[in-house]
Parts: sequence; C-alpha cells; structure tokens
Amino acid sequence: MDERKLRRLLDGVRNGDTTVDDAVAHMKHAPFERLGDVATIDTHRALRVGMPEVVLAEAKTGAQVAAIAKQLAARGPLLVTRLAPDKAAPVRRAVKGAKYDPVSRTLRKGRMDLPARGPVAVCCAGTSDIPVCEEAAVTLDVMGLEVIRVYDVGVAGLHRLLARRADLERARAVIVAAGMEGALPSVVGGLVGRPVIGVPTSVGYGASLGGMAPLLTMLNSCAPNVTVVNIDNGFGAAFVAGLIARE
Repeated sequence: MDERKLRRLLDGVRNGDTTVDDAVAHMKHAPFERLGDVATIDTHRALRVGMPEVVLAEAKTGAQVAAIAKQLAARGPLLVTRLAPDKAAPVRRAVKGAKYDPVSRTLRKGRMDLPARGPVAVCCAGTSDIPVCEEAAVTLDVMGLEVIRVYDVGVAGLHRLLARRADLERARAVIVAAGMEGALPSVVGGLVGRPVIGVPTSVGYGASLGGMAPLLTMLNSCAPNVTVVNIDNGFGAAFVAGLIARE
C-alpha cells in the first residue's frame, strides 16, 4: 500500500463508498507479512518511503527470490535487482508478465503512478558503465519517472557532454556513473544547477582498485552540488534522484 492508495481508501470511508470493515480488511496485513523462514515482507514501505520493497537477488537462491517476488508483485509494482540470468527463469515463472533485463540484471513488473516535477538524467562516462546506469534507469521507470539517457560522454571527449547540456538542464536531478578516475560528476556539477548524484563504478585498470579511486575522487569533488553513493549502486542513486524529482 502506498500513500495514494491509502488516501483513496480513507476518502471512500469518509464518503460512504467503503465501509469501515472493508477498510480494515484492506489494511489487515499491514505493516508486514512473514514468508516462512525466508523473509519478512515490508508491506508498508511504499507508504513510508515512497517505493515498495525492492528485492536484492544477490546471495539468494532462485527459489527464494521467486517466493518473495511473487508476494510483492501481488501488492503493487515489483523490482528485483542484481538478478543473475540463471536465477531469472524461476522468478519469471512465479511472476507472470514480469520482464527481465540481462544488462541491468533487473526484473520488474508494473510502474508507480505518482506526480513528478520532471525527468531524471542518467549519464555515464563510458559504455562499460551502462549496466550500472541501466539499473538506475529501470529503478526510475518503476518509480514512474521519465528517464533521459546521456551515455558515453566521459572527460576524454568533453564536447560529447556539452552537446547534451540542454538535456541535463531539463532534468530535476542528474545521476552520473563513472569508473577510471571518476571525474565526470564534478564536470556535470559545474555545468548545471541540479542535484548531481555520483556513482563510482568498478570499471578501470589496476590502480582504480575496483572502484575505490573514482569513489574517492567523487567524495573530494569541488562541485558543491555533487553527492555520492556506493560503488556500482545504481539503484541507490536512482532512489534518491526519484525522491528529488517527485512533487
């Protein structure tokens, strides 16, 4: 249940279209539901924080992910992240109509319907960063937001980024993923007066240290509108950007 559904339910009670007993029945399973010994599903998360619980498939079995996803999909939009291709089949069988994307390693069904002030731009320095960006893009789409993709515009060729400046300025927030030295978020932050969320990626040669080098670069950004999430955390960046872009 999210805030919009709760408001409709309460309006129905106030207007006499819904009985108190019906309203209690709708809310009977709040705020959580136990799924055996596997999981405890947070059925009130959308109401509290603006998005239903998201399933992190990493370190879970395909059967566990399928069981959790089936229960969540019955209550609203579903998003599963870090879902390896060999685990996708049982989840798709459990959730009819779900779509799996091997690039972002996400599985989703449905989309939230909430008002937004504008789109979110998702940028990456190089093509190798696209999987992280696509995790962010899918998350934003499930949140009901328009996504502007600005890919392969790294600092080795800044003219590519400048050619997309109008797209960046149209966005309410900008997600910027970069590996190697991780300089792109600072450049974007110096171009637009928007919140910029840097995502260091684990793309790079030995001294990039699996994403630690771009993480430290972004944390030391001189652009004051840049903030940073963890390495390869496209989902976390999208969640924050989505909250910024909503009304």
